[in-house]
Amino acid sequence: MSDDELENLRRRRLSELQQQATGDQNQSQANKQVDAQKQALLRQILSPEARQRLTNLKMIKPEFTDHIELQLIQLAQTGKLPIPLPDAQLKQILIQLQSQKRETKIRRI
Repeated sequence: MSDDELENLRRRRLSELQQQATGDQNQSQANKQVDAQKQALLRQILSPEARQRLTNLKMIKPEFTDHIELQLIQLAQTGKLPIPLPDAQLKQILIQLQSQKRETKIRRI
């Protein structure tokens, strides 16, 4: 390989890496915007105590909490939830969702 070919390969690779970095930054910004919008909606939907409960739960079960947050937003947008949702009612919803979860039983033979 000549020096010119090697230099061209380096330039192309550098260009690809820069484009990838720009794409990653754009994706990161988009994710931050979506998260900010979701948090703003939850501030309107939930009472402060309910928001605190959801934040505490998010530390333990982040995937479950993300799913719950999306469901709460959808229910509030359709008018099926009282706004603001009190902590006691959020607690009941969480208990119901947890009871729907399938229990795994291990039997020893």
